[in-house]
Amino acid sequence: MIQPANQRLTLWLAQETPEPVLEPELPIIDPHHHLWDLRTANTEPYLSFEEKVYLCEEITQEISRSGHNVVQTVFAQCGAFYRADGPEEERCVGETEFVHGIAAMSRSGIYGATRLCTGIFGAADLRPGKVVEKVLKAHLAASPNFRGIRTAFPRDLNTQFLEGYRALAQYNLSFDNYSPDHRRLPTLARLANACPDVTIIVNHLGGKVDPAAGVEAFAEWRKNIDAIAQAPNAVIKVGGGQQRVGTWEPPFHMHQRKTPIGSEELCELLYPYYQHVIEAFGPERCMFESNFPVDKECVSYRTLWNTFKRIAARAGLSPSEKGAIFSGTAAQVYRLPA
Repeated sequence: MIQPANQRLTLWLAQETPEPVLEPELPIIDPHHHLWDLRTANTEPYLSFEEKVYLCEEITQEISRSGHNVVQTVFAQCGAFYRADGPEEERCVGETEFVHGIAAMSRSGIYGATRLCTGIFGAADLRPGKVVEKVLKAHLAASPNFRGIRTAFPRDLNTQFLEGYRALAQYNLSFDNYSPDHRRLPTLARLANACPDVTIIVNHLGGKVDPAAGVEAFAEWRKNIDAIAQAPNAVIKVGGGQQRVGTWEPPFHMHQRKTPIGSEELCELLYPYYQHVIEAFGPERCMFESNFPVDKECVSYRTLWNTFKRIAARAGLSPSEKGAIFSGTAAQVYRLPA
């Protein structure tokens, strides 16, 4: 059954001829996906997302129909289901409460073998300093699966922010971060070095990925990736290159082509980005991610994981390296159950 709010995207993806699933037995942990109900959203970027409803049933059907062996997932902060009342700084805890409910639904086995949201990272404002501890404690009380936060950081890395940031180490929590502007990565590297006890998880290849970028732009992105890769407490999510950024859309977005792209073509377009990140960090500090349903506007779940498997083969990864980049790194970083 097609969710009416998702109909346009569903019908576009239905035009592809499903590819044979590559290496269907390979265990996968998807370390970055969202869940939401955007039918009443009236602000960006949520207003423009094509997949309006993405909850337990939608993602489990997505995984099941893909044919890939996705064994666990990690929920990524997206502002879903914040509390409508209570202290402003604690309303973000509603997201963790919601996701813990999804994890409980999944654990019942009714929706399939994949265990959803065995890891959760949400939101908390670190700028006020140590007072953020109250919010972190509330997240941890809301779910034993809570593992960290995703938020922005100030350019000056001021003392008050650093006090809040250091609270993450106190509670054994990680710091996910994404900005489409990869020029922020050297500052993120300074933050990593200032607080080596906090694991930093760079999202989406470190910034906006444009397959048509010129040589100079690509070289600048590489330089900034190298800066954060030098921090031993930083890892990176190798994905998210298949997404719209603001009003900019990649050439394979549903608004730019009549039928969805295939894995061979997508691999060919984006391989230089994936190759450099894997070489800079090493597979043991990399994890492939779906970033669904955001990247769903450009590629199906089956085709996306086929693309990652083609990238791993082209990069010549060994079985142990593939084990790390497809599941091991995510399991270690987010401290997921066996």
